[in-house]
Amino acid sequence: MKKLLEQFKLYDYIIVICCVVFSFFPLIAFAMTTSNEGDKIAIVKINGEEVERYRIDEIDHFEKTYQLEDGKYNVIEVERGRVRNKEDNSPDQIAVRTSWINKPGQIAICIPHDFLIEIVTEGAKKDENYPIY
Repeated sequence: MKKLLEQFKLYDYIIVICCVVFSFFPLIAFAMTTSNEGDKIAIVKINGEEVERYRIDEIDHFEKTYQLEDGKYNVIEVERGRVRNKEDNSPDQIAVRTSWINKPGQIAICIPHDFLIEIVTEGAKKDENYPIY
């Protein structure tokens, strides 16, 4: 141990400290760019296309079933500022295990069904073909 410490020079310590400090920059940058202001909106996408949007802060309780091709289905549940993929018939159940999401940037994804629920804030770009409920 003593031999190892003798091999380290002042600049080695400076480099290690700088690396530790710089490792927190992505966390700080992400925290600064994520805005929690405005209404939270849940975007539902199927096959990469936006299907619906829900203002989750304004809904007390709501469930909807999405029937996909080949007997696939997903059931979403919206409740007081949060949303989840309540049920689906995919083999891995990843989206169901994700449970409730409620912060901008969070997603629940069902890969076999190509089904995605994403939380964004009011200023997010929207497709004019689908209204906000």
